Amino acid sequence: MPGAPWWTSAVVYQVYPRSFADSDGDGIGDIPGLISKLDYLHRLGVDVVWVSPFYRSPMDDNGYDISDYQDVDPMFGTLADIDELITGLHARDMKLMIDVVVNHTSDEHPWFVQSRASKDNPKRDWYWWAPAREGVTKEPTNWIAAFQGSVWELDAATDEYYLHLFSRKQPDLNWENPDVREAIYQMLRWWLERGVDGFRMDVINYISKVLPLADGPPILNSPYGDGSAFYWCGPRIHEFLHELHTEVIAPDHRRLITVGEMPGVTIKDAQRFTDPARGEVDMVFQFEHVGLDHGPGGRYDLAPLRLTDLKRSFGRWQEGLATAGWNSLYWNNHDQPRAVSRYGTDDPEYRVRSAKLLGTVLHLHRGTPYVYQGEELGMTNHPFCGIDDFRDLESLNYFAAASAAGHDPAEVLAALRAQGRDNGRTPVQWDASEQAGFTTGTPWIAVNPNHAEINAAAQVDDPDSVFTHYRRLVSLRHESPVVALGDFTMLLADDEQVYAFTRRFEGTELLVIANFGVTEQRVDLPGWSDAETVLGNYPDSAPDAQPVLTLRAWEARILRRG
Repeated sequence: MPGAPWWTSAVVYQVYPRSFADSDGDGIGDIPGLISKLDYLHRLGVDVVWVSPFYRSPMDDNGYDISDYQDVDPMFGTLADIDELITGLHARDMKLMIDVVVNHTSDEHPWFVQSRASKDNPKRDWYWWAPAREGVTKEPTNWIAAFQGSVWELDAATDEYYLHLFSRKQPDLNWENPDVREAIYQMLRWWLERGVDGFRMDVINYISKVLPLADGPPILNSPYGDGSAFYWCGPRIHEFLHELHTEVIAPDHRRLITVGEMPGVTIKDAQRFTDPARGEVDMVFQFEHVGLDHGPGGRYDLAPLRLTDLKRSFGRWQEGLATAGWNSLYWNNHDQPRAVSRYGTDDPEYRVRSAKLLGTVLHLHRGTPYVYQGEELGMTNHPFCGIDDFRDLESLNYFAAASAAGHDPAEVLAALRAQGRDNGRTPVQWDASEQAGFTTGTPWIAVNPNHAEINAAAQVDDPDSVFTHYRRLVSLRHESPVVALGDFTMLLADDEQVYAFTRRFEGTELLVIANFGVTEQRVDLPGWSDAETVLGNYPDSAPDAQPVLTLRAWEARILRRG
């Protein structure tokens, strides 16, 4: 599409390598396993493969605690494997986007090893250090960490505390230090020279802190405070991202893709971050829509999800980035439960239709869609039996803390089953064999028992499968400028069961309409009764079938006129 960045018509596929495909039988997915599935991804039609961290790491947070940015952890393979992956992707006209984590490192990274060695080490101020304060509470501030407990950890050797917004093994880098920034830029250039095509940057809006660091407001029923105001989109965040773009991205002769994961980001902030004229990032990951079923107590405080709230959230972001910037579109990822179980239904009668419906609604919004591994198969949440079945540090810490606080362990487990990050981390279901074709050994986390019914082998050649439906959605984006570039108008905003909107571009108009439920819905939308059906999730919704505006259980249709 002339004049538009290539990624406006692209679809990104996320690979969480630990759970994608295991080539050597050790139960852990790896880069050679990913390479073996490139033809599968090519058949799906995706344009970009985003790979979560594969770097050397102690694996305290499943690789998001990096000890060497320029090497591959042996459990995932070698640098030669990455080179082969890049070559294989480029040969299939696909690009590689890698996950970079530069808000923090592992405490085993050589930079931090030197930083903690002594107070006068040249790398001491590459991280955030502070002395104990007087009083009962010694930590420099009262902030709570993302994975429970204080954000401060005492280093006995130097008798000072270091800052970690996440695990104690993930100390925060000090971006105020220009030497830190230049070391990061050199590392990113090294990967670009190796052939990668872009970066997804983990919690990148945390890198600028408000100085001086101070206590945040108290959290109800907690000994800690909320320090987010001191690190969410801090005062130098736009300066830092523009500098990164200028030093690393702009000089590359290719048109790269850059995505910033930004918890708590607002629409106004996103307009600035993604405005091409500002030279920061191409798009952001925001979390508004994935927080709508969270109660006041956070993600494990379960709350009902209302479709009207979901439409209002998506609608705000569509309108807010309509003329400046760009949206990223996703239902799930390695940090979220499975979309079908969350927004659709696990009911066997309607599971496939709801999976197709969710894909249809998401991919027809304006923005770049992201498919998380297994989403194209309609994979569901795992029926975890007990806490021993979980592997995620956040889930394990939450269970321990909530149980110690007197919460009913059964209720805590129910919340983890619904919202736990491990739901998105169970192995991809390739076939109906014992370990779902993921490994010949014992998987690091159990495969979902429903892999006998939900798997790639059963779907890739099935014209009515979830996989085939996703292929058609990807093709539609590639072939129809209205999908990539058309304007967006939300319809029926107050309807609690029907999601409907239009897209218009250069004389072509699409209507996307979906019934989020089992009750038949009659929709009165004048002018659409004789439109052409482009794609639907029922067999009789094939192209050229005459559409009706009576929607059956979990039915989704794309109609076209003009």
